Amino acid sequence: MKKSWSEKLKDSKELPKIAPIDGRMSRRWGQGTFVVPAPIEVDALMKRVPRGKLITIDQLRAMLAQKHRVNVACPLTTGIFAWIAAHAAEESLAAGKKQITPYWRTLKSKGEINPKYPGGLENISALLQQEGHTVVQKGKRAFVRDFEKSLVRGMESRL
Repeated sequence: MKKSWSEKLKDSKELPKIAPIDGRMSRRWGQGTFVVPAPIEVDALMKRVPRGKLITIDQLRAMLAQKHRVNVACPLTTGIFAWIAAHAAEESLAAGKKQITPYWRTLKSKGEINPKYPGGLENISALLQQEGHTVVQKGKRAFVRDFEKSLVRGMESRL
């Protein structure tokens, strides 16, 4: 039987896991250690972003690295777990829950909206605009204008 998004979110698979940076990874990340976070950790950080504020995947990764006292958090798994958190939130909303993870506030690098979140660009753009953000289309991609002004600050100190 297929797992629900919520089940996937709660399935930590023995994560978080800290490992040394070696091999090909060291060319991109340098020396030290990295963390593969647990899905629930990514979701917990996404939940803390207040209405009208934004966070990027890069900020999430930096906070996860700080929390685990490592040099970097894995970009691939952090992105995948944010995607799972988004789908779990929509699943909860469909089940009648009012308080869900505000996944639309989590952007890709440079303020880009993640088209893989539930409802795609149209849905995410509408949710962001309801919170006062301006969305600009650049080809097939969409970005939040002046997203830097709305980025969450200081969450790192409360980890």
